[in-house]
Amino acid sequence: MSAVQTRLATLADLDAVAALFDAYRQFYDQAPDLAGARRFLNERLLNNESVLLPAEDAAAGQALGFCQLYPSFCSVEAASIYTLYDLFVVPQARRSGVGRALLLTAEAQAVAGGKVRMDLTTARTNHAAQSMYASLGWVRDDVFLAYSKRLAD
Repeated sequence: MSAVQTRLATLADLDAVAALFDAYRQFYDQAPDLAGARRFLNERLLNNESVLLPAEDAAAGQALGFCQLYPSFCSVEAASIYTLYDLFVVPQARRSGVGRALLLTAEAQAVAGGKVRMDLTTARTNHAAQSMYASLGWVRDDVFLAYSKRLAD
């Protein structure tokens, strides 16, 4: 694999990133739904509700992964932050630096956008990702517990 290229997505990237997004959702046990994935990402891009960062093989132009950031706020710090919600690398490109490149691009985007922090969550069993996050200066929160509540379907 040649060098990895990351950048801000445009609507022209929608089909390629939607395929990755559909694979990401399947990784989390969701049924395949390429049309739904495309629709969801299209809405986020059109409404400026997320920052989408694709990664591709610079020579081949092959899609390797993506990262999606959602703008949010920290009330305690009274400042803007990003929630890094989605990070996915195709299986054949894992452990090749694609995830690291996406995280560094996300960080640069956050700094350029005046964000004071980025937050993410990961599975307790995802030790490879946890190791990568720590190597890039992410600090695990051992103070707060995360809760969620499923609302009506």
